[in-house]
Parts: sequence; structure tokens; C-alpha cells
Amino acid sequence: MEKIKLDSVDTYNRLYGMETLHPLVTVVDLTKATKSVNHIVMDYGVYALFLKEGTSCNIKYGRREYDYQEGTIVSFAPGQVVEVSMSEDEFRPKVYGILFHPDLIRGTSLGRNIEKYNFFSYSSFEALHLSQRERQLVIDCLTKIQQELEHAIDRHSRELLSMNIELLLNYCLRFYERQFITREDVNKDVIQRFEELINEYWGGKLPQQMGLPSVKYFADKVHLSPNYFGDLIKKQTGKSAQEYIQLKVIERAKNRIANSDHTMSEIAYELGFQYPQHFSRLFKKHTGVTPNQYRVSS
Repeated sequence: MEKIKLDSVDTYNRLYGMETLHPLVTVVDLTKATKSVNHIVMDYGVYALFLKEGTSCNIKYGRREYDYQEGTIVSFAPGQVVEVSMSEDEFRPKVYGILFHPDLIRGTSLGRNIEKYNFFSYSSFEALHLSQRERQLVIDCLTKIQQELEHAIDRHSRELLSMNIELLLNYCLRFYERQFITREDVNKDVIQRFEELINEYWGGKLPQQMGLPSVKYFADKVHLSPNYFGDLIKKQTGKSAQEYIQLKVIERAKNRIANSDHTMSEIAYELGFQYPQHFSRLFKKHTGVTPNQYRVSS
């Protein structure tokens, strides 16, 4: 199995025998590939977004496979390592997309806002499932970018390309937000499991052993990337995953303060705080009073 450092769009194009029209961006259409790659590991140094129309391509990130069926999108950011396998009986799979180098968007509106596209960090099994109309919008965006690439490079090229890529990513952002709604049954299962994991965490010795849990801890437990998990919790509860965890800590703290004679330092330790003053600050932030003041008034 070959491993490729994908640090330029030309590296990708040469891999599949496709033409490079611009050194920093390329539109992908693997139905026009002149070379075949059946099994490869790609170490991304560019941004990439792929729409898959067929069922012959499997993608793995880490040890798990993407939820990557027909009519779905996945995306990758620099620093991600991805394993790709193609069916040997399909030389030109129906895969479309775009790759662009970070240098293309540096100093542009897209470059300044690239962090808002959390889906570039959805690192496992969190493909975007599209309707037929949504697929056509994606194809239309890719077509406009391709048309700009076929235009001679001039002083307007970089800005126009980045603007059209930003439009495509904004559509994907909308589609992901829609998916949090349309896959509500799946999302509710995640919320329920999140609640169970929170109760299990503070129902045992984990706080004393590990301290306060991170968003990543719970995301790993439900087999989601931290960003996807965080976005899902935000859409379902109106609060960030970190805020949700903190509120659960405060609920438990209130119960311990009101129903035990333990000192605040002991309660802080039971909840996983390394320093009692950190517990006191968080408690006052959420309740408006210190733990001692809360005990006196309860």
C-alpha cells in the first residue's frame, strides 16, 4: 500500500493522470482519470472536498470507515491522514470535488473564516448526506470554479476562485445544519448516550482519577469527532458541549453542597477539580454566588 504526501494539487492530479490548470486549486472529476489507484494512504497538505455518486470507493480515517454512501460528501484538511480504496472493477469512479492549497486563500475572506467550516475536522464516519437538489447545487458550484480555472490567470483569478470556493463551503455548512435536523433520531440516541456517560462518569471514581472530562472524552465514547459531536450537541440543546458538561457539574455540585457536610475542597475534589478555587470560580460564574454562599442560603 502506497503512502503519498499530498502537499500540492499537482501531486493529486499526477496520481490520477489529470491536468493541472492552476498550481493552487483543482476541480476533481475522477470519471476523466487516465490512471487508476486502488489502495493508497494520503497525508493531506491541502484542503479537499469530495462528492461521491457511486459505491465503489471506501475511505477510512483512523481505524473506522466513513459513513460514506452514494450521494455523500466528505472533506479533509491539512494534517489529516486518510486511507482510500477503490473497487478494481471500476476504473473511473463517480467522484467529484475540489482540492485547494492554503496559500490560495491566505489574506482572503475565505482564509479569514476557514475555521468556521467545522466539517473539515469531522474526522470519522460523519459524511454529509445530500438530496438530489443539494447534489446539483454542489455540482453547479464545482462547474463555476472549473470555468474560472479554464480562464487565463489574471489579477482577479485568486479572489474569484476563493469567493466561489467559499460559496460552495457555505452551502455545505447549510447542508450539515440541515442534516442535524433530518437525522434527529440518530442524534437523539447520541444525546441519550451522552447523558448516560455523564452519569457514569460522576457516579464512579473517574473524576478523582482523570479530573474534569473533556468534550473529546465523550466524543470518543460515542465514536464521533469532537467538532461533529460539539455541533450536534449545540443543535440539539442550544448549548455547546462544554457548556452542557459544566451545567451538569454545577447541578451535581449544588446537590453535594446542599445534602452533605463535606468541605468545599472535598466537594471540588469529588467532582474532578484540581484546585478548589477553580471550582469556586466556575460555580459563581453559573450561579452568581460562591459555593459557601449557596450552602448558607439553601
